[in-house]
Amino acid sequence: MEYVQTDQAAQAIGPYSQACKTGNWVFTSGQIPLTPEGKLVEGSIEDQTHQVFKNLQAVLKAAGATFDHVVKVTVFIKDMEQFARVNEVYATYFKDHKPARSTVEVARLPKDVGIEIEMVAYIP
Repeated sequence: MEYVQTDQAAQAIGPYSQACKTGNWVFTSGQIPLTPEGKLVEGSIEDQTHQVFKNLQAVLKAAGATFDHVVKVTVFIKDMEQFARVNEVYATYFKDHKPARSTVEVARLPKDVGIEIEMVAYIP
């Protein structure tokens, strides 16, 4: 197993890695809207979601993967009323490629952000 680390995404805020790669599989940790410099993006849910995707893109790249390799996405949002707005941003990153996905409303996320996303990718 290989631990994936990049300075192009937010650093882990606890005792975990940004992702783990085992064989052809990449498992990202949940990413929240923190910039690589550690600044919290507190704007709209759209702004937060874009930052999360920037982080995930950087982590996947460090593992040798892209969004086209993603097979499963889990989205955690604080307010299900924002589901459609999150979907609009999500669709800009996954156009023709449609990985399996779960979306879960949660009571609270790290640093009280509005969204966290984790991914599983397979590199053939």
